Order: sequence, then C-alpha cells, then structure tokens
Amino acid sequence: MRTADTEDTQGTEGTEELLLPRSRLANERLHALIPGGAHTYAKGDDQYPENLAPVISHGRGAHVWDVDGNRYIEYGSGLRSVSLGHAHPRVIEAVRRELDRGGNFVRPSIVEVQAAERFLATVPTAEMVKFAKNGSDATTAAVRLARAVTGRARVAVCGDHPFFSVDDWFIGTTPMSAGIPAATNELTVAFPYGDLAATEELLTRYQDEIACLILEPAGHTEPPPGYLAGLRELADRHGCVMVFDEMITGFRWSEAGAQGLYGVVPDLSTFGKALGNGFAVSALAGRRDLMERGGLRHSGDRVFLLSTTHGAETHSLAAAMAVQTTYAEEGITARLHALGERLAAGVREAAASTGVGDHVVVKGRASNLVFATLDENRQPSQRYRTLFLRGLLTGGVLAPSFVVSSALDDTDIDHTVEVVAQACAVYRKALDATDPTPWLAGRPVKPVFRRLA
Repeated sequence: MRTADTEDTQGTEGTEELLLPRSRLANERLHALIPGGAHTYAKGDDQYPENLAPVISHGRGAHVWDVDGNRYIEYGSGLRSVSLGHAHPRVIEAVRRELDRGGNFVRPSIVEVQAAERFLATVPTAEMVKFAKNGSDATTAAVRLARAVTGRARVAVCGDHPFFSVDDWFIGTTPMSAGIPAATNELTVAFPYGDLAATEELLTRYQDEIACLILEPAGHTEPPPGYLAGLRELADRHGCVMVFDEMITGFRWSEAGAQGLYGVVPDLSTFGKALGNGFAVSALAGRRDLMERGGLRHSGDRVFLLSTTHGAETHSLAAAMAVQTTYAEEGITARLHALGERLAAGVREAAASTGVGDHVVVKGRASNLVFATLDENRQPSQRYRTLFLRGLLTGGVLAPSFVVSSALDDTDIDHTVEVVAQACAVYRKALDATDPTPWLAGRPVKPVFRRLA
C-alpha cells in the first residue's frame, strides 16, 4: 500500500500484508491515556483484527488515511454520523461562518431560533425541539419526560435493538452493568420488535406502571405491516408515551426519519448522528404539550428536560442546518439508497460466486447495510468476522459495516466488491478447513457488550 502522498491509491491487494507500525504505537499511547483506547467502545481496537486497527490521520469524502499513510474507502463513517462524507464543503462553510461570530453566549443565539425552525420544517410531525450534543442525552431526556407526565417509573425498551443510551436506565440491561444498582435495572423491561401480542402482554402485566415504549422504528428488517400503527394504538390504550429513537433512521430513511416514511407519529422522537455530519448535535422533538413540561409556560411540576452548556453551540447548529439543506436540495436519501443497492448487489454476487453466499450475508435497508459472518453451521461467528475484516482492511476497505455515505462513487463501490471477492475466496478456504484460525493471525474480534474485558 502506498503512502498518503500518492492519494490515488486504493490500498493493497487482498493477498498482501498490511503493516501498521505507527498505528500500533498510537494504539498503545491511546490505551495508556484513555480507558479502552477510544472514546466510543464501538471504535475500540478489540473490534478489529489484532494489529490491524488503524489510527486515523484525516478524512476527505468517502476516504480516510491512517497515521501510516494508508488510504481506505470508509463505511459506517463516524458510527453512521458522517453521511455526506468527511469535510463536506457546504457543512464546513456553514461551520466556519459561525466560528468567526462566536460559538457560545450567556443568552440564546438567534441561530437557535433558525435551527429549531429548520428542524421542525424538516420533521413536521414534531411541534417543539430541544438540541443537545449526543444521543444519550436526548433519549434519557425523553425517558425522564415520559416518567414525569405519566407518573410511572418503568421503561419498556425494544429488546431487539442494541443501544439506546449510556445512562443507567439502559446500560443496566446489558452485560456491562457494573456500577449500576439492581433497583435501577428492575425498572427497565423489554418487548420484542414486531410482536404486538407480546407487547400487549407486557403492558398488561405491568398495568399502569410503564411510562413509555422506546424503540428504533425500523432496523435491519422493515416493520411488519401494521406494526407501528398497532404499537401506537397500544401505547394510547395503556397510557404510555411512544418514543422513536431515530438516531440511525433519521435522514437515512427519509429526511423526516422513519416517522416521515411510515406515517406513524410518535409522542417524542430523538435524532442525532447524520444530523450534524460528524459535528456534535442531537435533538429531542415531540408534542408541544409534552415538551412544554420542560419549559416555563405551564402550571405543573417543572421537568429538568435538557440543560447543557454546549447543547446549542452555534457552529454545530449551523452544521445541522447545512445538512438538512443539502439533503433536501441534492436528494441525499435517494442517493444513499442507490449506492447501498449497488453495493449490496455486488457483495452478494461476490459471495455467491465464491461459494460463501450463505455465510457472508448482507442485510438491512440499502441506506444502512450491515453484514453477518456465519460459520460452517451458519451461526454468527466472531472468528469468521475477524477473517473477513482482515481481507477488507488489507484491500484498503475500512468497513465494520457496509453503511454508505453519499460521498462514495461507483469506482469506490466497484473496488469494494473486488476486495470482498478476494476476502470471500479466503473465507471459502477456511470453511473447507472447518477452522479459520490459520487465517486470523491473532485473537478474534470481540463483541462490544461483554462482562469481562
């Protein structure tokens, strides 16, 4: 693989060795100074093959360069947050303009009004919005508000969706629940996605105890016909607040999120990730009568909804407005779907042609593709995921998922498919040997949520 001074390269062939000496040293420095070696567990080097966790120097469009000078086509950029590509000109221009005007004041900036108006025009199913810096703040605020307006303590989360918040009400339900009191954990219960009967049974079992149902309105499969409308009816009948976590579905499903695509209106919804194209901004939006409980113009008990020093920094709100304008004017959601469909078709063809079509499985909406790596018994396998990731990285593709950005082009997709084909050929050899170990060159990657390090 050539260095960054020849930026027309696409990485090594799948049979060559990828050496990352500077990244390895940087990872050691990260672990010495930062618990876990990263500020997000999903970015940890345990998620990558041993000695193949590149540390990034910079990015532009759909490409990133590591500190060793290697260039990669990047998928899942910024954990799905950079949907327009790195350093997008319209976003950067908007941010720079606000940086010259000051970023944070003792009173609200006029930018806060503009950003709220722009957001509510984009998501017309909501009546009020409040901005924050990360998704967890927004989802926890939704839970707190639901508890306040219903007078109930329990929260029902969709057990089929992997993540909602770093806060105790959710993390206590995961294998990484150390430090969270059992009494807190007992207040969160789970319901299965797509199963209205099971959800109704849960609501009946905890009659008048559940404050809200919180879920991603869609995931790796489309909602069953009538499911979201049925859940809306259940929430109304049992007096629950329905919360859509649109951190991922926001913008990628439609500019107004999944609620805009499927036509079912939640009481509250949360947005983030694509909203800022990598800049830190999230949003809690919803019905006026609920949101006002966190304001000053009501006669009830006050709810400490969201109050953040940096939640309305002008440059992040400017980034959000530029993102929304770009999506609307350039048809970004449609482009994401078209790119994803091309990629999915290519990967599936490459896997099938090498005899691993039943083992390397692409799934999800075209704008939000993930892949599963299955073993000889067609069971999910971290060892085979490691093998597959090694092949991708060596070929110049950084892809913990196949989530596309609009900065990709056909050349990027075609190269990715070529690299996938090379990786699948090795995958076939490992399946024939019924043991991928000889191709791993180290320990397998690990799941994020696990009890022991």
